[in-house]
Amino acid sequence: MSTLAPSAPPVPPAPASSRPRLTPLLWLCLAATWVVWGSTYLAIKYALISFPPFLQMGSRFLVAGVLLAAWMRWRGTPWPTRLQWRNALVVGALMLGGGMGGTALAEVSIGSGLVVAFIAVIPLLIALLNLIWGVKPARLEAAGIALGLAGVLMLTQGSGFKASPEGLIAICVACVCWSLGSVLSQRSLPLAPGAMGFASEMLCGGVVLMVLAAVSGETMSWPPQPVALGAWVYLVVFGSLIAFNAYMVLLAQAPAGLAASYTFVNPVIAMLLGVWIAHETVTRFEWYAVGVVLAGVLLLLFKRPQKG
Repeated sequence: MSTLAPSAPPVPPAPASSRPRLTPLLWLCLAATWVVWGSTYLAIKYALISFPPFLQMGSRFLVAGVLLAAWMRWRGTPWPTRLQWRNALVVGALMLGGGMGGTALAEVSIGSGLVVAFIAVIPLLIALLNLIWGVKPARLEAAGIALGLAGVLMLTQGSGFKASPEGLIAICVACVCWSLGSVLSQRSLPLAPGAMGFASEMLCGGVVLMVLAAVSGETMSWPPQPVALGAWVYLVVFGSLIAFNAYMVLLAQAPAGLAASYTFVNPVIAMLLGVWIAHETVTRFEWYAVGVVLAGVLLLLFKRPQKG
């Protein structure tokens, strides 16, 4: 929640014998998904100064979607088919409307570091949802799911979430929506290939978010504060364009566990940035809870069987 990354059509990892070494390009892509996505949660917090939650997310994804779609069309990529647009609407409504909209809503009352720590549960939820399609976790994966969920229960008992029940509800809804959208995009509702799939998802999700903003009666503070405007631009350029394309490169050229490693690294970076820059408070108990969550995610990511 991703940042929560929009789902991409699954790319089979290369056989172990042909997997490339970590080139400078792959290191840059890792840095983008680790550091940039880890920092976007703090950027959301600063953008909230002038941009309310749904309006902030909707305008962000609409602008990024238009830019990415225009770039792909200029390179000769065809528009998605009608069926792919329908899929993008469903997936975008879940992942961006519910997922990113709920994340921004939670950050109104909860620190950015705690929000992203909670979001670390998403790989565990995806593994559970895959049971519907008969994909059963291995023994160590099951242990990782149980450990991660135990850590989340610990996290909800911390002072941050206890002080804001509405924020806890918002982030719970966000995680469920994002996980369901991710699974559906891979199992039942495939998007257009490559970057055009990302663009269509951002366009459709952006429209859904703008509708939510209108229904909620959101209005932005005009003129926006410079720090809020700078954070919004950062989210569009670095969070939605640069980091997404870096993630696509990792999906195509790196082992699956390494491509998904941002889910393990982002919470640590986000919490450190929140404490250091925004002076957010994280108790020792909450740090322990995050450690339990991330231990579960680590088991899940690096014990999943790789298919050649």
